[in-house]
Amino acid sequence: MAAGNFRKVDDNVFVAGQLQADDFAAAKAQGVRTVINNRPDGEAFDQLPSAEAERLARAAGLDYLHLPLANGGPLLEVAEAFGRALGERTGPFLAYCRSGTRSCHLWALSAVRERPVAAVIAAAAGAGYDLSGARPLLERAAQATSQT
Repeated sequence: MAAGNFRKVDDNVFVAGQLQADDFAAAKAQGVRTVINNRPDGEAFDQLPSAEAERLARAAGLDYLHLPLANGGPLLEVAEAFGRALGERTGPFLAYCRSGTRSCHLWALSAVRERPVAAVIAAAAGAGYDLSGARPLLERAAQATSQT
């Protein structure tokens, strides 16, 4: 990924594909305060291990959180933790995974708690992520939130 190629999904959250070492300083320069890594360690041979990503983030003056989501993993549980992190930690945030899609889904599942599903899907599309296939899941998440 080219340094600083972060896609803004809302005023407080960027998503991106796999970060490289120079991306942490680029994130700091763009105002990011917290990095959220959604990749499990060992997913690919060329990814930064979480411990190295955390070291680089902290060296750049960023907070760091590892919320891995493996393919077929507990999406709703990780999305809940992601939403809590957005509420408890300092943004702006940069969430990343292999391509940014998982991170965008996690953001969307937290965003539908406060915004209409159509608006969340449109925001993701504006950042280059097509979440239209996730509409039923997002609607269920929004409905579950409104019932609590």
